[in-house]
This record gives sequence, C-alpha cells and structure tokens, in this order.
Amino acid sequence: MKARLDAIDWQILKELQDDGRMTNVELAKRVGISAPPCLRRVRALEAAGLIRGYRTLLDEKQLGFDVTAFAMVGLHSQTEADLIAFEEKVKSWPIVRESYMLSGEVDFLLKCVAPDLQSFQTFIIRELTATPNVDSVRTALTIRRTKDEPIVPIDRV
Repeated sequence: MKARLDAIDWQILKELQDDGRMTNVELAKRVGISAPPCLRRVRALEAAGLIRGYRTLLDEKQLGFDVTAFAMVGLHSQTEADLIAFEEKVKSWPIVRESYMLSGEVDFLLKCVAPDLQSFQTFIIRELTATPNVDSVRTALTIRRTKDEPIVPIDRV
C-alpha cells in the first residue's frame, strides 16, 4: 500500500467515488465524523494526490458520439524522446479519450469516441497514420459496452 490510510479515509474515498457531488456535511454524516475534520481529511487526500479531481460522467451516445473504437498503435522507435513526442501528439487529439502505453506487440492503446464511422476513419487516415514514427495501426470497433466501472474497487469498508 503506497498511502497510509485509516478506515475513515477509505470510507471518504469510497463515498466520494460513489457520489462526488455530495456536500461535505453529507459526507461527514456518512463517514461518522463532524464536518470540519472531514473537510480537512478531504483536502489532505487531494493534496496527497489520492483524489485527482471531480467529474460528471456523460452518456456519449445520447450526445451524438455513436462510435467507440480502439486503435492499437505500433511505433518505429521506442526511444524515450519518441515515446514522449507521440504521447504529446495524442494529448492534442480530442477524439482520443484514453491512452495507454503497453508492453508487448502494441506500443499504445487508444480509446476513441467519434460521432460516426466516417469521422473515426478520417482521424485514423489523416491524423494517426500520418503521425511521425507511427509504424502500424490496427483498429477495433466496439459492439456494446458490457461493463463501465471507472472507479477503483474499494472494498476495505
């Protein structure tokens, strides 16, 4: 365990993952402490980097992003400078929502969300494959999402 957390810290993390919009007063009530120490603990968890931020999760299909696909990218060179250059390029593409550097046959796995198949294909052809150092690109279109749990499995409490 990298962080030294007590049971209340774990409970705070679990509750905030379940509902990041609750007030500090509600959070304090749920974890069984008063509001001021609860707020201090939350701020300490944020300062320690355990809480990276707060977000609203949107339904991409209802917002017109009908295509979710993965691009598996192989690079010509895996020197640190080339990896960093590719990572910086990935950060500039709004269509790419998640990016992972991998070990094995594929260097990067990119999760992409696009309004339609044509938009995704245009991105692959005009942007991704045209990027310096990209050697190969394989894509996979999703058929349906079978699990969506963008949280850490906290079972300590």
